[in-house]
Amino acid sequence: MPSMSPRPLLFTLFIVVAICFSFRAPAQNETQGLVNWMSFKEAQEKNKILEKPFIIDLYTDWCGWCKHMMRTTYSNANIASYINTHFYPVKFDAEGKDTIVYNGTTYKPTSPAPKTPHELTLKLLGTSLSYPSTLFVTNQFQYNLLSQGYLEDKKLEPLLVFMVENAWRTVPYDEFNLHFTHTFYDTVYPKGHVKQVSINQLEQSQKKKAKKTLVLLNSGFCNTGKVMSKTTFNDTSLVNYLNSNYTFCEFDVTRSDSIRFKNKNYGQVLLNNFPIHSLALQLTNNSFSLPSLCILDEELNTIQVINFYLSPQALKPLLRYFATDSYKIKSYTDFLKEGSSAPKKPK
Repeated sequence: MPSMSPRPLLFTLFIVVAICFSFRAPAQNETQGLVNWMSFKEAQEKNKILEKPFIIDLYTDWCGWCKHMMRTTYSNANIASYINTHFYPVKFDAEGKDTIVYNGTTYKPTSPAPKTPHELTLKLLGTSLSYPSTLFVTNQFQYNLLSQGYLEDKKLEPLLVFMVENAWRTVPYDEFNLHFTHTFYDTVYPKGHVKQVSINQLEQSQKKKAKKTLVLLNSGFCNTGKVMSKTTFNDTSLVNYLNSNYTFCEFDVTRSDSIRFKNKNYGQVLLNNFPIHSLALQLTNNSFSLPSLCILDEELNTIQVINFYLSPQALKPLLRYFATDSYKIKSYTDFLKEGSSAPKKPK
C-alpha cells in the first residue's frame, strides 16, 4: 500500500490570506449539508460587490446520489467552511419551475410537467443530463468547469483548490489533478531531485558559477505551491535541465528573519495585516500571488515573474526560453511558434 502524504490544507490567497483546516469526520445533514446555499439572484448580487467563484450543485428531488453527497461531502465541516468562505454556493433544482436570470439572460421551465429539465439546466449541462452535477464558474462567467457524478471529499478537494488558487488560469484541470494526486495521495511515482540553495546562499553560489536563478515564492499553506515544489521541480523530464542551467531556490514568504541581498537588508513587513517578507516584494516588484516563480538573470536581477501554478508541461518551454536568452531577441509567442508547446496563458 503506498504511503500517503498529508491531506491538503484548504486555503486561499487573494492578496495574502491563509485559512487552514484539518480534516475531521463529517457531520451529518440530510437535506442541505453544512454549506450556506443561496439562490442565483443572491449569488450574482454578492458577486457584484466581491467577486468569487461560484459552485453550483445541480440536483433533482429523485436523485439518491445527490442526497448522499449532501449527507457526506457537503456535511464535512471543513469542506463546507472552505466553500462558504471562498465561493458563492448555489443549490439548483435542475427540474425546478422558477424563472431564473443568470448572467443577464432569463431562463424558464421547459414544461410544467414533472421531471423535465429547466432551460438553465440545458444551458449549463447541454445534453449530458446527469445528477448530481457540480459546476464551477469564475472570471465573470467566462470560465466554467463541470464535474458530473458523486464527489467524495478527496475528489472535490482538488477542484476547490484549482478554482480558488487560480490554477485554472495556467493549466487544464486534468493536468493539475494528476500532479495534485501525486503530491497529496499517491507518492509512488518516478521523480528526480532538483538541487537547491537557500536564499542566503544565492550570491555566493553565483560567484562560484553564474547561472540564471529560479526563486519559487511559496508558503506552507499554499497547496498549488506545494504541488509545484513536490512535482514540477522534481519532474524527471526537467531535473537534469534545471540542474545544468539554473540555480533553484524555494523561498517561504512568511519567514521572519533578516536577509541581506545585493547589499540591502530585508525583513518581515505587514501587507494587509498579513506578515510578508519584504524580499518577496522586492523580487516581484511589489506584486505577487502565491505561488510565484521569479526568474533572475546572472546578476540576480528579476527578468520575469510568473504568477500561479505551473505544471512540468507548462514550465518546460519557459525554461528553454530564458536559459537560451531567447527572451532578449523574441517574444515568447514567437519562441513557441518555433516548436515549443505553450502553456495556457493567464487570463
